[in-house]
Amino acid sequence: MSDDEGLMRENAALVALLNTIDRKRDSWSSIAETVERNGSALKVLMHEIDPRNNPLYDDEDPDDFENGEPTLFDDRDIPVSRARAAELESAFDAALDEVDSWERRGLDFVSVLDDRYPNRLRQVVDMPPFLFAEGRMVQDELGASVVGSRKADAESLKFAQDTASMLVSCGFAVIAGLASGIDTAAHVRALEEGGRTVAFIGTGITKRYPRENGTLQDRIGRDGLVLSQFWPDQGPTKYTFPMRNASMSGYGVATVVVQASEHSGTRIQARQAQQHGRPVILRDTVADGTEWGRKLASRPGVCVASTVDDVKARLHDLLGMGRALEESVDMLLSAGASRSNDQ
Repeated sequence: MSDDEGLMRENAALVALLNTIDRKRDSWSSIAETVERNGSALKVLMHEIDPRNNPLYDDEDPDDFENGEPTLFDDRDIPVSRARAAELESAFDAALDEVDSWERRGLDFVSVLDDRYPNRLRQVVDMPPFLFAEGRMVQDELGASVVGSRKADAESLKFAQDTASMLVSCGFAVIAGLASGIDTAAHVRALEEGGRTVAFIGTGITKRYPRENGTLQDRIGRDGLVLSQFWPDQGPTKYTFPMRNASMSGYGVATVVVQASEHSGTRIQARQAQQHGRPVILRDTVADGTEWGRKLASRPGVCVASTVDDVKARLHDLLGMGRALEESVDMLLSAGASRSNDQ
């Protein structure tokens, strides 16, 4: 079996798990985490079909190992019913056909088992189990999200455009959600400046939403990257956009909030970015004009900017602190390893 055939079967097993999910026990993110941790969706699928003869190992908990032998997940070792086993086996057969049809349609399915899957998304608890990609993927891409209201005022649109220009000049990809208003302004300016832009969309990869941004989506797919974490023909819903916002936060190294109201969906990404440990830069009008902005501004990793130069300075300061912390941790780990070797 070739590597491509092996990955196709793994992807089909992942799709089968998602299509037969037990929502009382699992979520898409928990399945993604289990599959990644075990390095195989087929292994997880076989465990679901016959847990006693196909154990899974929790390699993150040292207490699960005794005398070199891993222990099994306790609540998943109950034999499944014949009906459930048959459902999973049938779902796998159907998923093989579905994954093959995506390939024939020219759709690029990138699962957590694919080396191209973004490393930064692997670091967040709500990582999507797969992405559909249109365009060129860049691993460990240095990018920042520029987000804000769909019905933005002229001053905020200019702030978004100028921020996008600054990011491009500093070598950043401009990440946004292809929505009207701030997102569109940031995407368009990045392309005009000859920079790279990444669009996370709240629909399936075959959809164009909003409809007026269809041409822009096609251009980003040619010159940048469009990513969707939903089934190809999924339409827009009130649930898909918050999920998209979480992925935008996880993909980038920082989020810049240009304009947002008290109940704007943008606040979801700002909060998620802070929870993901990603720097958040609030424009002063957001920090001063909303209750959630004022509260968020006092938290670690969040700062306020009045001008695009402020955004640039804060971005460099916050990312510099992050790199310094990573280097300090690496030094401590190296020192600890050296002491262990000396003993």
